Amino acid sequence: MARRRKGDRVHGWLIIDKPPGITSNAVVNKVKWALNAQKAGHAGTLDPAATGVLAIALGEATKTIPYITDAMKAYEFIVNLGASTNTDDAEGEVIETSDHRPTDDQIKSALDAFRGDIQQIPPKFSAVKIDGERAYKLARDGDEFEIAARPLHVAALNMIARSDADHVTLEMTCGKGGYVRAIARDLGQSLGCLGHVQSLRRIWSGPFELSDSIPYSLVEDLAKDPTLLDHLLPMESGLHDLEEVTCSPEAAVKFRNGNAAMVVTNMLDYGDEAWVSCNGEPIAVGIYKAGELHPTRVFVSDT
Repeated sequence: MARRRKGDRVHGWLIIDKPPGITSNAVVNKVKWALNAQKAGHAGTLDPAATGVLAIALGEATKTIPYITDAMKAYEFIVNLGASTNTDDAEGEVIETSDHRPTDDQIKSALDAFRGDIQQIPPKFSAVKIDGERAYKLARDGDEFEIAARPLHVAALNMIARSDADHVTLEMTCGKGGYVRAIARDLGQSLGCLGHVQSLRRIWSGPFELSDSIPYSLVEDLAKDPTLLDHLLPMESGLHDLEEVTCSPEAAVKFRNGNAAMVVTNMLDYGDEAWVSCNGEPIAVGIYKAGELHPTRVFVSDT
């Protein structure tokens, strides 16, 4: 007999405006504790120094996390020109400096090389695994190693402000696996002035925007208070990129048992992925084949 999980069965998304100085996992643990939830996870790490949208999935919503981690995300960040650090951000040690400062036009022109489908080498202080070890651990130990370049799609990268000669503010929209620190590092190298991230803020992640978020301090203030539940977004918020189809109660039972069943739709083609609901309740995610949905993820009902 399976052991019952401790905590309450809380399902949905809580979007946090993460403050600096705390890890993403620490935020998840605080939210889980504050809501006394059985299960929680985040949909995309933010570095401890970074701020902004951190999407926390609770309960059955954790099954929809991949649809957010795979979604496009947008960041606003300030690049400090004239110095590189060992971490590619302001938390690290300065390892090289330059007196050269590019013009605004030179910066805008250099950004062209970082748009579209690019190859990016993650920072050495990152969670990338090298022969089973995290890169940041190897870097802290002073080990010499190389990280292979990875593909990244950058849908947009624009200069939005230049407060002074040493600082430029950029906004980037990119796909899964992008490192903003690497963009700052490589841009500085291409301009011949060096660079690192001074500050970083995620402004949206998939369907979730800053306007959907609550401050982390509110989680602390409302811990164990039922009114914190009022800030939850529905579980299906994480399925924004998929078409919704409906089914009968009889079909819902089949889906719950992991079996294919008929759905009502005229929007899907063979092989499309969709999610199915019954009487407004999410039932499953699956692949559409000849009038039936073949479930790949099934949501557990509280009823």
